[in-house]
Amino acid sequence: MTEIASDARTFVVAEDDHGIRLDRWFRRHMPDASFNIVSRWARTGQLRVDGKRIAPGDRIEAGQSIRVPPLEAPAPAAATNRPKRERPPLSPEDQEFVQSLVIHRDRAAIVIDKPPGLATQGGTKTERHLDGLLDGLQFEAEGRPKLVHRLDKDTSGVLLLARSAGTAAHLAKAFSSRTARKLYWALVVGVPSIEDGMIELPIAKQPGTGGEKMHVDEKEGQPARSRYRVIERAGNAACWVELQPYTGRTHQLRVHMAAIGHPIVGDGKYGGQDAFLTGGISRKMHLHARRLRVDHPDGHKLDVSAEPPKHFLESLQHLGFDLAGGDALPFDEPKFSETAEGKKKAASAAAKARRKERKGERRSRTRK
Repeated sequence: MTEIASDARTFVVAEDDHGIRLDRWFRRHMPDASFNIVSRWARTGQLRVDGKRIAPGDRIEAGQSIRVPPLEAPAPAAATNRPKRERPPLSPEDQEFVQSLVIHRDRAAIVIDKPPGLATQGGTKTERHLDGLLDGLQFEAEGRPKLVHRLDKDTSGVLLLARSAGTAAHLAKAFSSRTARKLYWALVVGVPSIEDGMIELPIAKQPGTGGEKMHVDEKEGQPARSRYRVIERAGNAACWVELQPYTGRTHQLRVHMAAIGHPIVGDGKYGGQDAFLTGGISRKMHLHARRLRVDHPDGHKLDVSAEPPKHFLESLQHLGFDLAGGDALPFDEPKFSETAEGKKKAASAAAKARRKERKGERRSRTRK
């Protein structure tokens, strides 16, 4: 969620909120606005998405702008004893820490290398998180930077921040339109039989987990598409893979790799005990956002890479992998014909061509 103007209370829908219901968005980001309040705003036309009226049950898309009217002032008795809550100033240690994560900075954007174990945003029992440290990355700008997307707590690597509301809107649209390209490195258990494959399995929240876990759901899930390519293998026990998500579902890469029988090493949530290797390999998550390429507001391509964390590098070395091999594969978009949808349409077109050819042969025999 990115606030564009506090007076107008306009927000840009983040990539991780793509496809959720509007009322769910309010529960995530504005819990003080009850369902009744949201319903009244929608009914009276005060609540708008991209300038249009919307119902609480309608789904929203990344990059859209939500205009939210101000909440009603609380009763005087309740307001007198409740001073406005402000973020405490960062300690010098916290400022030094968050600034040490910066791997790119320009007038419009900041890119950090998020360490594993640091949550992107706060939540239940999560008091220390990146969002709470962003005051330390204000530098010469007028306000604190804004999150454009998120990484799981235990996933490391490239994370993009916008330094202004206008940049946040531009970058959010790049993610929602899928022009932003993200490349991950992972160690996975076993070796896929196909070394360059596309996983197209719909994903939904797993019932009974409170939205904390996802699963493949052919009927109710949202479309999800991930490409994987094997970089190097350690016999049949494990391999180093490159992953590219072409949609932005929660835990998408983790769910997809576990679904094809090759969970990410250290991902007990989706791989269970099978996700852990013996022989000195760390039990931490081996998923790293290696590279991000996105259209910069100034017109050029912003292309940034981050080195893997210590435990990931040690595992690569332990398995005898050559780090230079990770960047050898071209960072290209797969051809449409390589995808499952492309193959299906190609087969349909070929069948149609064969029917047409047979029909032409019958006509030729009739003329004779």
